[in-house]
Amino acid sequence: MSKAVKLVLALGLVGFVAACAQQEEVVVPEPITVEPVQTGKYK
Repeated sequence: MSKAVKLVLALGLVGFVAACAQQEEVVVPEPITVEPVQTGKYK
């Protein structure tokens, strides 16, 4: 086979493997907020 055909097949194989690879999904937990505590005149 010619070099051009080998190059096209190699690039196609690399693209196929990259598309089929499992990708991990990163889940970032949201920060927990604390409710304000009433410390003023009206408790």
